[in-house]
Amino acid sequence: MRVIAGTYRSRILKTLKGLALRPTSDRLRETLFNVLGPGIAGARFLDLFAGTGAIGIEAFSRGAKEAVFIEKHAPAAKLIRRNLDSLEIRSGFTVMAVDALRGLAMLVSRKSPSGPGFDCIFLDPPYAAAEEYARVLEFLGSAELLAPGGIVVAEHRRNFDLCEEAGTLRRFRVLKQGDAALSFYRRRSGEGR
Repeated sequence: MRVIAGTYRSRILKTLKGLALRPTSDRLRETLFNVLGPGIAGARFLDLFAGTGAIGIEAFSRGAKEAVFIEKHAPAAKLIRRNLDSLEIRSGFTVMAVDALRGLAMLVSRKSPSGPGFDCIFLDPPYAAAEEYARVLEFLGSAELLAPGGIVVAEHRRNFDLCEEAGTLRRFRVLKQGDAALSFYRRRSGEGR
């Protein structure tokens, strides 16, 4: 697996052998970042169910100023740190080895009311854990973690249709590619900050 574009383009990322990690394909990662476009430069990025960290690292490579990785599987969280270290990324990131909802609650408790939110939140739970999508999207739809104009992107199976709305979040786009799909959410007009 390689970084697709930006500062760390073509650099190799390590993955775990023999475990049920399902890294986002290079092609789908490229599609995601083509959609996010230049808005990723200077952004605060949150990578939930981070696995190898490839999505958050790609955001760094394309100019994100900060990335938070939440991954409950301890060996995967250690791998994220190793991947960051191999690219000599020494600052601007946090790796949280906790469950996604616990990590989100921790981020909410640390955030000051006027503090910056995340410009992009990406979630990619194991496809078999379908209930995680609803729980995390509902939390994000009721929490104050998104920056004004920020978006939430969920990767899921192509044939698994996510909810149209979750709290203040409303789906505005679905991109399908191969067996996977990306659902894009933002706050409904007039809601939130």
